[in-house]
Amino acid sequence: MIGKQIRMERIMNRKSKKTVIVPMDHGITLGPIRGLIDIKKSVNAVAAGGANAIIIHKGVVESGHRGGGIDVGLIVHLSASTVLSPDPNAKVLVCTVEEAIRFGADAISIHINIGSDDEKSMLRDLGNIAKKTRDWGMPLIAMMYTRGLKVKNEYAPEVVKHAARIGAELGADIVKVAYTGSAETFRDVVDGCFVPVVIAGGEKMETDRQVLEMVQGSLDAGGAGVSIGRNAFQHHKPEMIVRAISNMVHNGCSIEEGLKLLEAD
Repeated sequence: MIGKQIRMERIMNRKSKKTVIVPMDHGITLGPIRGLIDIKKSVNAVAAGGANAIIIHKGVVESGHRGGGIDVGLIVHLSASTVLSPDPNAKVLVCTVEEAIRFGADAISIHINIGSDDEKSMLRDLGNIAKKTRDWGMPLIAMMYTRGLKVKNEYAPEVVKHAARIGAELGADIVKVAYTGSAETFRDVVDGCFVPVVIAGGEKMETDRQVLEMVQGSLDAGGAGVSIGRNAFQHHKPEMIVRAISNMVHNGCSIEEGLKLLEAD
């Protein structure tokens, strides 16, 4: 489908066939956390660092998420829940594909918590959204997490690769999952998924080396890039950490080269 191909090239690097996405949809879940209070400033910083795309909610787009600077791919997020809810894992749809298209989205994203009490509703939503995005020629990113009573370890390769496969089989064009901790285990996730797989950044890490080692491990396993939020927009040098990650993802730079880039600025 030509329309989808054109839009995919707005959120993925044409040469490397990989992507650096910075999700900035945390405001609904966690509130105005550090790094998202002045969202225009944060968007401009990660765009300047070479991010291929950002993920935000419709209200942020409508209020004006850009403050100048270079362009960046726009992924509109359809799912929401809050930490104040009795069940934060129960994601509901708060935006439609048609709304996202009117806002100028280059792609759509949806969040699914496999193993949660409300899994069936989220799977139904994923199937329905996949059909609509296919009809409109819109790329779909499925954030596939494993959270629930039967999930003892959400980073275990067995559950992560299962979640990734579910996203692919239900129609996602890109699947986002947690990193399993090593290139060897994450390779099982990538091998078991027939669409590009990107890693989530997770909680804010203590050191830049930890972040870059995670990125390198996912790339060594055949991953298609990253979708890193708090470890990017909450960094004291958001533009530079995104630049270091982008150089690794797209240009094959090493961890040490990434760290030197951060130290040089």
